[in-house]
Amino acid sequence: MPNATINDVAELAGVSIKTVSRVVNAEPNVRESTRNIVNSAIAKLNYRPNQSARNLASLQSHLIALIYEDPTLYEIAGSGFAVRMQQGTLRACRSADYELLIDPCSYRNKSVCNELKALIEQVRPAGIVLAAPLSNMSRIVRAIEATRTPFVRLSPGTANEKHFSVATNDREICAEMTRYLASLGHKRIAFIKGHPDHKAVGNRYLGYQDGLRESGLAFSECLVAEGDNSCGSGEARAIQLLGLEHPPSAIFAANDDMAAGVIRAASSLGIKVPSQLSVSGFDDMSLAQQIYPTLTTIRQPLAAMAESAALAMINRSRNGSPLRGSVTLPAKIRLRESTGRAPNQDVLATS
Repeated sequence: MPNATINDVAELAGVSIKTVSRVVNAEPNVRESTRNIVNSAIAKLNYRPNQSARNLASLQSHLIALIYEDPTLYEIAGSGFAVRMQQGTLRACRSADYELLIDPCSYRNKSVCNELKALIEQVRPAGIVLAAPLSNMSRIVRAIEATRTPFVRLSPGTANEKHFSVATNDREICAEMTRYLASLGHKRIAFIKGHPDHKAVGNRYLGYQDGLRESGLAFSECLVAEGDNSCGSGEARAIQLLGLEHPPSAIFAANDDMAAGVIRAASSLGIKVPSQLSVSGFDDMSLAQQIYPTLTTIRQPLAAMAESAALAMINRSRNGSPLRGSVTLPAKIRLRESTGRAPNQDVLATS
């Protein structure tokens, strides 16, 4: 059976082809009763508008591009971060009958700016969701600006008045996690920082410092180590921290991959989690519930953030209103098996 055409829809609905086109493109000034009749005909005929023809007819793209750092290029446990962004962006696109283009790339590639500009010029998206760490890199932001394509920065680390951004409360929620560890009696709480190119991850370190201060605990440089967001770096830094003369009784890692590395290091050293060492992370990737013990972490609403960013682009494309300011979607702590009360000797030694 041949695919239904816009002519078929118009004939069944008893309206003009132009009216069908206006309904398909969600244009205003169409009576609700007419819109319902056309949508009923579309459903009955299982009509699928041709995306290319649709864009040409309306002189408007119905495509959103999601651009993010390719996780497969680096030593990261999985692609859960990218998958959740895709899920959220796709949910927004489907709700508005838009298409989604994904472009995983590497900011370390010297030609990445030219490649991004060439891609944007070719597909002409209605808008771009630009994920961290690309969203906080001025050369990449400038390259996209040069194409005059609207975009939203996802988790840029710092907001500004020029670009609309969607983020979570990294600093505040990490202060809360640190206070939680302190409430369990931990006096020596270590922190493993993430890659310095990720400014949002850097805000988590500031939250750790805030939490120590709010808990009446002194900050110590020797309890801070720098990882690169990978499981391997978390393991290496944990071995370093646990080898101190006065090791920490809790380690808070800036993401789940590094926290998984901490648990692996503890196992190799014969240190029991959580009775001898508490471990927490950030992101709440699927990894957090797959490892043993399951990981206490912070649930970043990444899919909702990506959905919010894509919807902002879609709404701007439809009504032409400028995007300003920022949106913050709060993260939440997820308590699991990897954290517990501080060992007695730790409490006694510092009480």
